[in-house]
Amino acid sequence: MTGIDPTLVHRWLAARSVSRGLPAPVADSGGWRVDTAGVDEVRRYVFAHPGDGLRGLAETIDQPRIFLKLCADADTLRRLLPDRWVIRDANCMMVTDTAPIRSPALPPGYTLVMTMEGDVTCATITSADGALAARGYAAERGGVFAYDRIVTEEPHRRRGLGTALMTALGAARSDARAQQVLTATAMGAALYATVGWRIYCPYTTASL
Repeated sequence: MTGIDPTLVHRWLAARSVSRGLPAPVADSGGWRVDTAGVDEVRRYVFAHPGDGLRGLAETIDQPRIFLKLCADADTLRRLLPDRWVIRDANCMMVTDTAPIRSPALPPGYTLVMTMEGDVTCATITSADGALAARGYAAERGGVFAYDRIVTEEPHRRRGLGTALMTALGAARSDARAQQVLTATAMGAALYATVGWRIYCPYTTASL
C-alpha cells in the first residue's frame, strides 16, 4: 500500500464532502473522520493505509452506523478488526488522466441539464417522458475533482448516458489538470475502464 498517496485520498474525501454538503474531513487516528450525521450513517473514518490507529479505533467503537473505510483489500481490513466488525463493500478507487474531447451525442429523446449549487455541479439526464434517466454530481478541492453518486437508472442503461454524464461533469473542472477520482463497484469499474479509467487502489468498507 506504499504507493497510495494520502494527500490524494484526503483531497478526494474533502471534495466528496463538498459534493454531499458534509463537514470537511478532520484528522483522526491516522486517517480522517467525516461526521455525516445521517439516518444510515452517523460517522465515517477513512484511512489511506492500514495501521495501529485504525486497529485501535476499531476496538473502541461499539455503536452501529459508524463506518471504517480503508484503501486496501478486504483481507487486509479484516485482519485489523475485531470479530464483531463485518466487511460491507469491497470496491475500488479509480483515476483517469484523460477526458473525451467532446461529449457524445445523447440518444434521441434524452435531455441533459447542468446545474451549479455553490461548488457542486449536478448533471441530470431525462427521457422524453420526463423520467429521470441518469444523474451525477462532482466537486473540486485542492487539485482533485471528485465524481460522486453517478447513477443510470436500469431501463436506460447501455445507451451511452453514463459516458455523456461523466463528460459533461468533467467539463466543469475549474483546473483542467485536477486529478479526476471516483469510487466504483467491481461492475462499475469494468465499465469505467472502457472509457479510460484505471484502478488506483482497493477501497473496502466495514461496519458493526
